[in-house]
Amino acid sequence: MIKKGFLFLFFWTLLIQSQSPEQVVWTTALEKVSDDTYLLKFKAKIKPKWHLYSQNLPDNGPLPTEFIFKGEEGQFNLVGNTKEGKSKTAFDPIFEMELSWFDVEAQFEQKIKLLNPDLVSIEGEINYQACDDKLCIFRNEAFLFVLDNSKQVIREKKVIDTGSLEKISALKIDLKNKHFIDKKEQKKTDNSLLNLFLLGFIGGIIALLTPCIFPMIPLTVSFFLKQSAIKGKGFGLALLYSFFIFIIYLLSSLPFHFLDAIDPQILNTLSTNIVMNLIFFVLFVFFAFSFFGYYEITLPSSWGNFSDSASSSGSVLGVFFMALTLAIVSFSCTGPILGSLLVGSLTADGGATQLTIGMAGFGFALAMPFGLLALFPSFLKSIPKSGGWMTKVKVTLGFLELALALKFLSNADLVAHWGILKREVFLAIWLIISLSLFTYLMGWLRFPHEVKVFKLNKIQYFFAFLVFLFSIYLIQGLGKNQTGQLALLSGFPPPTFYSVYASDSECPLGLNCFKDFEEGRAYAEANNKPILLDFTGWACVNCRKMEENVWSKPEIFSLLNKEYVIISLYVDDRELLPDVDQFNYKYPNGRVKSIKTTGEKWATFQSLNFGSASQPFYLLLSSNGTLLNSSVQYTNAQIYKDWLEEGIRKFKSLP
Repeated sequence: MIKKGFLFLFFWTLLIQSQSPEQVVWTTALEKVSDDTYLLKFKAKIKPKWHLYSQNLPDNGPLPTEFIFKGEEGQFNLVGNTKEGKSKTAFDPIFEMELSWFDVEAQFEQKIKLLNPDLVSIEGEINYQACDDKLCIFRNEAFLFVLDNSKQVIREKKVIDTGSLEKISALKIDLKNKHFIDKKEQKKTDNSLLNLFLLGFIGGIIALLTPCIFPMIPLTVSFFLKQSAIKGKGFGLALLYSFFIFIIYLLSSLPFHFLDAIDPQILNTLSTNIVMNLIFFVLFVFFAFSFFGYYEITLPSSWGNFSDSASSSGSVLGVFFMALTLAIVSFSCTGPILGSLLVGSLTADGGATQLTIGMAGFGFALAMPFGLLALFPSFLKSIPKSGGWMTKVKVTLGFLELALALKFLSNADLVAHWGILKREVFLAIWLIISLSLFTYLMGWLRFPHEVKVFKLNKIQYFFAFLVFLFSIYLIQGLGKNQTGQLALLSGFPPPTFYSVYASDSECPLGLNCFKDFEEGRAYAEANNKPILLDFTGWACVNCRKMEENVWSKPEIFSLLNKEYVIISLYVDDRELLPDVDQFNYKYPNGRVKSIKTTGEKWATFQSLNFGSASQPFYLLLSSNGTLLNSSVQYTNAQIYKDWLEEGIRKFKSLP
């Protein structure tokens, strides 16, 4: 009976914790070191996928965790700084700096020495920021340590006076269409795994067209179909060969799952390290020159010899080693493509999982022609003959590797703040690479071991024309106005703010915006425009991601610039309100908080009217408080664009 009761209590506790709305839950403990010295301990339990920032962060980044002790003067001294447990550190491309944070759990300790032996308690508050991959929160958490349990602790009781009630009432909006606030359903469009599979598949198709693999396709399929007198056996072995190619490339990603299991952040940490990015840069340049024909990248010959000898039997194991032999001997062509896939996955949130998906697409593409041609052997005659065109494909890949190499040098430049690869410099180098590829495809440039071609075919002219168009497209990025430019390359060049051209606007992307709700509402009413209410934060990583990756899209930027009045309210603004504007606010859980800063005012405004406390948080409404549709938070460009257009239609239909 006791065991059942214990289990019930255990699972009930887990249920309550799992349903807790708080992303970070704090607990405290007190340890008496001596008669006048105490150790104050703080412990934070952090929800999965969320992280709490360290105390030690550079300026102009997220808000660090901060412990504020009240009544210190004449009562006690802080002995040293507040110590914290081991944190994780990685480069954040949005803030362009290395940041430290905690996952799952964080511990802090502060030693104090009493000056007043009759002191009964110590109180204060914790200011902190926590984020996941889509949202951020900014919180103030009160704490109290009772030093002497035999004495009564009298805490100052905050009251909601008449002045506070008036200020709270002034913040409240007379909202219409309140049902939109309760509509929490949001469209989910996470097709990232499918996209990665398709990217891996495209990489595999490209690898098929290289001299290392393409000539092997008809030879291998013909061997299987002719080597057995038993009808259907050769066909089955060819399909098995295809299956083993797929499995070999899929299994090659497994070691990275062990790294991921040891530390889920290790792949991302590697990808944001200055030294690793420089290594990747050199590696990709090395790959590029191998494609140009100056040397070949091969695995040890003993591997290929062993695999080849093991494949001599006609058994299932022999077919496996035949597939393994293909993977080994074709490494000079597939290695650089696989390297691109590997390094690309290091920068993704999914880490090893995304690498596996990409490798699955790559292996499937390589295996596909062997299986299809075994099913339809008559197609063997229609396969193009091997020739110089495969060398063209290989050299073209070399130019692409050079372009990718520059991305990793750019990452290192952003981390180290060297300032050598500003956006325009990066794009100028890409333009040079693109024009060099154009001259190569036109036959004006040759590499070692290439035979001069006096006559170009139509396909080569077509690809040369596409590359030339891409060069013209890149030229757009060299001008001063970068807003909405090069949308197809989003994420590759440095961000628009990392530019040789400085911007003086305090609003995202140089847009016009208001930082006070009433001012913005008055302007919207006077100009008969709908309002985009943007709850954001100066230190909100995900808010910057939305602005950089979504607001910057040309069609979205145009809507924001022409159709809407943007009111951006920063909930982490530490500017103190005038004394007459400060007030006390009682939250639904009964806690009373003194609202003293501009950020606290707008956070209260968000909670009071919309029942939300996370950022980014976007709403569309008219100047009279009519909500035009449901709120959105972190989402993709297509959903955001549809949401903005729906808001315009609803606004125009208002009476």
